[in-house]
Amino acid sequence: MRLSLLSILLGLGLGAPQIYGLVNPQGFAASVRKFPRNLPVGIFLMLLGTAWFVWNVNVEPIADFSAFKPYMLGIFAAVGILSCVFVQDFLAVRGLAVVFLLLAKLMVDTGRPHLGDSPWVLVIQIWAYILVIAGITFTVVPWKLRDFLNWATATESRIKIGSSIRLAFAVFILLLGLTAFRAM
Repeated sequence: MRLSLLSILLGLGLGAPQIYGLVNPQGFAASVRKFPRNLPVGIFLMLLGTAWFVWNVNVEPIADFSAFKPYMLGIFAAVGILSCVFVQDFLAVRGLAVVFLLLAKLMVDTGRPHLGDSPWVLVIQIWAYILVIAGITFTVVPWKLRDFLNWATATESRIKIGSSIRLAFAVFILLLGLTAFRAM
């Protein structure tokens, strides 16, 4: 994937929910507060993360483990699927954490070849490492995301301020994809 396309997709993906947060703060707050224990969303995110991880392992050339690769793929897929059955508490948060980690890998891998081309690539790289820290944290203590979301949506002004900041960052990332990363 080209860095410009990734940046545009990241900007659009981050920006869309923020517009909803600015237009309908109460609806946004209700949706956000339900997220940590939303089982259907959790199953979707966990299965998405599992499929994405299994695909990454499948395309990775690991010569030392090539004989074990089919077994590893089966075990990883089983762990992801069985998590949906046996680890349903905060499954949405854990699924989001897995997706954060995989998205961070994609961001780092896509940006790494262009680190010498533009200093703006560091924005994507730093954001990726923030996602890694968030992914690790929310895997270990998923209730911290619930607590943070409850705090961030406690008042309409917090929702609007937070959505405005995230929307501004999303527009910045989108503009990087359209300008500074256009040739990358």
